[in-house]
Amino acid sequence: MQRYNTVVLLKSGASQAAVLLDTIEGTREIVVKNIGPQMARITGVAGATVRGDGRVILILNPVPLALRWASMPRTAAEHPAAPAELVEVSAMLQPPLVLVVDDSLTVRKITTRLLTREGFLVDSAKDGVDALEKMRDLIPDVVLLDVEMPRMDGFELARVMRSDGRLKAVPIIMITSRTADKHRNHAMEIGVNVYLGKPYQEQQLLDSIAEQLGQEAAVPA
Repeated sequence: MQRYNTVVLLKSGASQAAVLLDTIEGTREIVVKNIGPQMARITGVAGATVRGDGRVILILNPVPLALRWASMPRTAAEHPAAPAELVEVSAMLQPPLVLVVDDSLTVRKITTRLLTREGFLVDSAKDGVDALEKMRDLIPDVVLLDVEMPRMDGFELARVMRSDGRLKAVPIIMITSRTADKHRNHAMEIGVNVYLGKPYQEQQLLDSIAEQLGQEAAVPA
């Protein structure tokens, strides 16, 4: 009977997870290959590689897997055999919150569906004023920000956030049809972290969010 189990501790942003493994075989260099469209939408599958014996091995990204698991409702009653410590740790593991700020209802809906499918918590705002009202009660882990919006545009909201002690460290990913260098440079001067053009590529956006969560976690206290 095995007395010990191998566990890998992971951290992304403010979230933590423990992944139970059967065995650890060590490290090795591999060539990552793209997977076909049939598996591209499976949460957590980042690619594949072929071993020397011809076996195809899937490469997993544990962050979206943990986020998907954490977003599923769980209670102690559903898992009566779980130790109290395990239930407490599960409750502490919360998916990152992304605030989508865009005056287009279609963009808000499409982006919300994408992020929800990947396991994120999502809230949305129709312009800068609406976003500030929402951020009175919550501090998102990442803000996705359009530029051209009524009442308060994205540039102004970014300036307000960077001058606010509560919000100045929140990563901002600006997504806009204004792709000229002068607009990009202006955004970076204000303090925007990532500048993407519309329409955005889904994987590029997800990679940018993961990168910002990782950078946030690496900032010393």
